[in-house]
Amino acid sequence: MDTSSLRLLPWTTPEGNPCYLSTDDSRSLLSRLADDIEGAQLDSGEQVLAGARAVLGDGKAGERAVRFALARATESLEDVLRVAVSRGRRLSRPAGGNLCARGGD
Repeated sequence: MDTSSLRLLPWTTPEGNPCYLSTDDSRSLLSRLADDIEGAQLDSGEQVLAGARAVLGDGKAGERAVRFALARATESLEDVLRVAVSRGRRLSRPAGGNLCARGGD
């Protein structure tokens, strides 16, 4: 299946496969839901990063705390990468065929 014209959604199937949306309406209900979830994932990633930094900065943190922080950071990184891929694909497909780029200012 060619997914280049589909939006990668910020969730997967129960089996872990990617989900895609086919729409030309970026303001559709499902598009807005995906936008909201992406925003929440990015916010969560910031919080997880702060927590991981705190654990790594604590010389007394035990293996269990470090493993927990690493597990959460790995989950957040997976979410953030999915958001980046999804948004990157949409940037490379300009609406109406026009690509706005800044020239040499």
